[in-house]
Amino acid sequence: MSPIITTNESPATTITAGAVSEQSNGAAIAVSVDHLSKTYPAPLVRLKRFFRRPVKPPVEALRNVSFDIHAGEIFGLIGRNGAGKTTLSKIIATLVQPNSGTVTVKNYDSVRDDAEVRRNVGLATAEERSFYWRLTAEQNLLFFARLYGLSDRTSHARIAQLFSMFQLEELARRRFGELSTGNKQRLAVARAMLAQPPVLLLDEPTRSLDPLAAANLRAVIKSLARQNPPVSILLTSHNLAEVEELCHRVAVISRGEIRAIDSPQNLRALNQSSERVHLSVHIATVENLRRALANELVDLEANLHGESITFSFLRENEDTRLDKTLRTVHEYGGIVTNIETERATLLDVLESYEREETDENEVINK
Repeated sequence: MSPIITTNESPATTITAGAVSEQSNGAAIAVSVDHLSKTYPAPLVRLKRFFRRPVKPPVEALRNVSFDIHAGEIFGLIGRNGAGKTTLSKIIATLVQPNSGTVTVKNYDSVRDDAEVRRNVGLATAEERSFYWRLTAEQNLLFFARLYGLSDRTSHARIAQLFSMFQLEELARRRFGELSTGNKQRLAVARAMLAQPPVLLLDEPTRSLDPLAAANLRAVIKSLARQNPPVSILLTSHNLAEVEELCHRVAVISRGEIRAIDSPQNLRALNQSSERVHLSVHIATVENLRRALANELVDLEANLHGESITFSFLRENEDTRLDKTLRTVHEYGGIVTNIETERATLLDVLESYEREETDENEVINK
């Protein structure tokens, strides 16, 4: 068994209420997940029944999951713990087989062509347990490079490149067991990239990393998607700001089901079509301006700070309320010193779909 070791706008896909719509820009499909389901049976069922012990029901980890990842796309997967993210990554990496449905990587089936899939996939998990703790960081990577069939010369050159990329040169001769959790995580990502696979599966890659190391890793991920040929990346993370920064599209998964797929911007817009605007204005005559704006903005809030005032109001996406407000401020001689907006976040999106799932389950159980 082999080891598991751009940007143009990506196709926009939206899934809501079971409907799927997709626009293709001609990008090749690197990973295709088609009606994938996985259920873990309860362990030791017969033995527990023999001793009359309670038997837990099977765990449905994935249910009818479908999506595509295009060449050079960074595809995000967000959801609560236990939602099915890690199971999905392991199925794509051939570590777990599905009960139904198919996964293809570069047109290779994950079950029939598992060896070819492993040659095209690099996997970095959040809890790495396959390194040898008594070997140094460099020796570990040399070991896995040989499993890939890389020559010693090629291996040493590639490892030196990865150590430089992840700023690990000073740790090359340190034993793996002596490394910090964050450095172990960086080494896991480096190992996933050893054979330069066209598909990367990154499970919480920046977990336990300090802010500078995390920023460096995000820059590496972006560069991989832009290089020629580009790398396609499935990114699972609880850092929603990171997901929004990196991902072209994001899938929301809840209780094993995909609830929505779209760009982060579109997911936010679907969840909340309005935003709150905070407009800071410096003006000598505050009251006249406040009355003028109150006639235009029904929900206007005003907070006075000496000769400065902050106006707050709601606006719908792409409406003209902000433009009209700025024009009114200038007409009354005001100087805009700051503009801030409060928009829906991916956390709001995730919470929204979790609430929907909970409400649906309550209706079913009644």
